[in-house]
Amino acid sequence: MMKSVFLTGANIGQANLLSKKLAERGWKVFAGVLPGAPTDLVSGGNITVIEQDVSSTDSVHKSAEAVTAALQGQGLNLLMNVAGVANIAVGVIEAVDLDQMQRLFNINAFGQFRVVQAFLPLLRKAAPDARIINYSSGAILANPVGAGPYNMTKHAIHGMTLTLRHELAPFGIQVTSIIPGGVLTAMSANAHENTKITWNKQPEAVRKVYEPHLGKVMMQVLPDMLEKTGSSPEQAVDEALKIIDLKKWKPMHYVGKDVKPMGVMRRLLSDSQLERLMRSTFKIPSYKA
Repeated sequence: MMKSVFLTGANIGQANLLSKKLAERGWKVFAGVLPGAPTDLVSGGNITVIEQDVSSTDSVHKSAEAVTAALQGQGLNLLMNVAGVANIAVGVIEAVDLDQMQRLFNINAFGQFRVVQAFLPLLRKAAPDARIINYSSGAILANPVGAGPYNMTKHAIHGMTLTLRHELAPFGIQVTSIIPGGVLTAMSANAHENTKITWNKQPEAVRKVYEPHLGKVMMQVLPDMLEKTGSSPEQAVDEALKIIDLKKWKPMHYVGKDVKPMGVMRRLLSDSQLERLMRSTFKIPSYKA
């Protein structure tokens, strides 16, 4: 019987490419797309486009109802929580706008939470042949400066994964976090220019305090690293497909040539050692009396 999958954020990016590749593999794909957002996906063949705004509880419930109707009593085999944004509430924590931070959490963290709640009944119908993939981020290992709120949302996502692994174990439903490194998608395009724009939006008083110490880190070192070591969307998606094929999932799986070494270091080094390594890598200056 054809396996089914629902993907969030499929109008563009990795979820878009995953939708196409899974459909080619013979999966029945429900591609969640933001209403009104441009996309090249259309319903036909193995793909059914479902409108969904993860920041709206009503929209998420309606999308689950549409998938339930389309499955005609069958369960859902795989939920892939991919939707997310990065270029909101950017900057050092001292200057982050709380309204923008709440907007970021509403999409990245509460959005995935809403989707899990709405689709779990469908997943239980397919249990034990049902799984959940939540997209977290390599940021939870690197904790890059200037991305505190984004990093916090991705920690929250992985925290949800770890709890779900316990809560859903009795049903045989496996859950994992995919930890991608830098992926060269539209969300990360023009990293140097976008970083400068967002930095210049910070209050002048805050810029004067932090720029001598962290300005180069945020506007040069981190964007340079993304361009040099980031994976292409195709590379990231191919690695994600390999994870889907695994019989048994770990709590987290690393995707990308830049984040995999960090996964190894996380196992071998203490928290303090890893922190020192990250500071050295990002060229974060130490305090000088």
